Amino acid sequence: MGSRRYHHGELREALIEASFDLLAESGLAAFSVAQVARRLGVSTAAPYRHFPDRDHLVAAVATRAAEELTKAFREVAERAGEDPVERFAATAGAYVRYVSERGAGFGLIFAAELERLRDGTLADAGRRLMDLLLELAQEVTDQGPDAALTLLERHLVTAHGYATLHRDAFFVRRFTGIDSVAERAVAASRALARGE
Repeated sequence: MGSRRYHHGELREALIEASFDLLAESGLAAFSVAQVARRLGVSTAAPYRHFPDRDHLVAAVATRAAEELTKAFREVAERAGEDPVERFAATAGAYVRYVSERGAGFGLIFAAELERLRDGTLADAGRRLMDLLLELAQEVTDQGPDAALTLLERHLVTAHGYATLHRDAFFVRRFTGIDSVAERAVAASRALARGE
């Protein structure tokens, strides 16, 4: 396979995007820098000009995922209107759709194996993501931090559970397409928020 040429800065971006594709196909456990390099048609040494090791590349992908999810959550909450429950629940559907498309979610953003890096950029992106969700949860509960944190915990488990089960083809016989699964996640989160 011939080696491709990238202009300065383009290879870093290409590595991050190709990493999303690989994560969507095979998950974090099977992820390797060499596979990403092969996918891009560059030498296996080329990625190390931008990332010192696998975990630093994964951290860059996790940071991008946190940023993209924060933006997606903000957008769906705004589109959902004024009802705090609908604003909050909409993020569950956005999460399911995002993980289906990008292959990355909370499991990557908050991966224990990345903690040793003490990556401030990733930590800040993860904090902004959780702050937004906590703010939306507080609007629903209006009862202080403990109630909001409990609701948020259940919401995260619901959204991530639907995304994971979809990825594992658990719903293949029951639901047609990602939209059906995302709608189920929204309905489940809505029920949690309303105490049903």
